[in-house]
Amino acid sequence: MGKAETAVVVLAAGKGTRMKSARSKVLHQVAGRSLLGHVLDTATAIGPERIVVVVGPDMGDVEAAAAPHAVEQQPEQLGTADAVKAARAPLSDFNMGTVFVLYGDTPFIGVETLEEMLAERERGAGIVVLGFRPDDPAAYGRLITDDAGRLQRIVEFKDASEAERAVTLCNSGVLAIDAAVLFRLIDAVGNDNAKGEYYLTDIVGLARADNIDCSVVEADADELQGVNSRADLAEAESFWQARRRRQVMDDGVTLSDPSTVYFSHDTQFEPDVLVGPNVVFGPGVTVGQGAEIKAFCHLEGVKIGAAAAVGPFARLRPGAVLEPGVKIGNFVEVKDAVLGEGAKASHLSYIGDAEVGPEANIGAGTITCNYDGYFKHRTMIGAGAFIGSNTALVAPVSVGEGAIVGAGSVITVDVSKDALALGRGRQANKEGRGGEINAELAAKKAQAKKGQN
Repeated sequence: MGKAETAVVVLAAGKGTRMKSARSKVLHQVAGRSLLGHVLDTATAIGPERIVVVVGPDMGDVEAAAAPHAVEQQPEQLGTADAVKAARAPLSDFNMGTVFVLYGDTPFIGVETLEEMLAERERGAGIVVLGFRPDDPAAYGRLITDDAGRLQRIVEFKDASEAERAVTLCNSGVLAIDAAVLFRLIDAVGNDNAKGEYYLTDIVGLARADNIDCSVVEADADELQGVNSRADLAEAESFWQARRRRQVMDDGVTLSDPSTVYFSHDTQFEPDVLVGPNVVFGPGVTVGQGAEIKAFCHLEGVKIGAAAAVGPFARLRPGAVLEPGVKIGNFVEVKDAVLGEGAKASHLSYIGDAEVGPEANIGAGTITCNYDGYFKHRTMIGAGAFIGSNTALVAPVSVGEGAIVGAGSVITVDVSKDALALGRGRQANKEGRGGEINAELAAKKAQAKKGQN
């Protein structure tokens, strides 16, 4: 049985009322990606023939997030077996292989765990249940096995005997099922229980009664964290970040204060990067070998070249590209701009919608005036150009290679190669007038103070 002979059903119809949110529960994010997105990434990684996401009524946002995968609606929330039944149509011709059942609010199940379940299926088990041993088994259903370790039944906590409640192996709800028997077993599930719901767990008892072998694969409890509340979401974020920090450091990145650095789900590093404290990586950031990200920086949608230096207190926004050796200093913001190799913007500047040539120098306080109130315009700065401090470059405008722009200039006309541009008013000095002004103001202040007394 190859991986192509697999399908995945993701149950995502839960209302998530404990989240107290207008947003569907599975669309809340961990590391900048929705809970559902994490699950779909894992499902996709095992190479299934198809993925089906089951949603509830009025969940168009979830349907959109599930694209391009098949989406089926569970009209009423009548239990997990009923939810799987909703996936019947897109799986109607899938009757050989394995169907996984995953949950849209359980984002951390690993690919290796699913592959282990698939291997157990290949050894002959008709149903494989994913179990775990939480620190506090609480009210989880218990997995009851025989002496050979074969799964006999799943017992809900409320129905379990004292001996069964003492079992520490708990049910996660995640299953791998022989596609040939899935819907036959689902159709046999009844709702004669306190909630009047159709429980997917009942198919284990039905399968055993039909002499279908059932087995258990055990996963670490951390993989099976579910998210049902804002507190759960915060715990999930903390877990993901801690795991990612360890992985990043194992891969050759130095984090000077790991607990204060936050990554996105897709942050990528080459070796020998140095990251200072209190740095936040939003989605879409790649960092080249030997680059340094100093303290208190925020980066999103950015490509940083080798040996570049960023910060402290820099903000790099989507579309920023720093070629190797670029220096971005404190309180510099870059958006949708490419800075060529060795270019520098050391402090207090805004560079947006621009192209900056190699070895160009951007002086303190420089801004590219890229927005006219209706449209964005680009600024082009040539290689080796020098932009003096407190310059306003009013786009669209270009500064040629090797050109110099004097400090305090407002540049509205293109500057040619190797030219000197001065775009400021002529200075006028009036001898003695400063002293007169000081005397006048001092007298007025003294008079005002006397009036207060």
